[in-house]
Amino acid sequence: MPTYVTLLNWTDTGIGSFKGAPERTKEAAALLEKMGGRLKDVYWTLGPYDVVSVIEAPDDETVMAFQLAIASKGNARSTTLRALNADEFQSVVDKAP
Repeated sequence: MPTYVTLLNWTDTGIGSFKGAPERTKEAAALLEKMGGRLKDVYWTLGPYDVVSVIEAPDDETVMAFQLAIASKGNARSTTLRALNADEFQSVVDKAP
C-alpha cells in the first residue's frame, strides 16, 4: 500500500484544545481504517511542524478524502507527501532514461 507523510500545524482551535490531541488521533486512526488505510506512526514534534504522521492508504483519493475529513474538524492544517520506499524508488530509477 502506498505510504504518505503528513506534516501538520495546529490551528488556533487545535492548540487551544491540545490536551484532546491523543484522543483525536485515535479517532483519526479509526476513520482511516474504515477507509481502508492505516495510521502507522504519529509524532508530536518541535520545530516548524507540530505533528508528523505516517499513513498507508490504498490510493491518493483515499488520502485526500481522509485529509478533508480531518481538516473539516478545524484543529490542524496539513501538507501531505507521497513517500517511496527503497524498492519503489528503485522502480522509478529503472524507468528513467
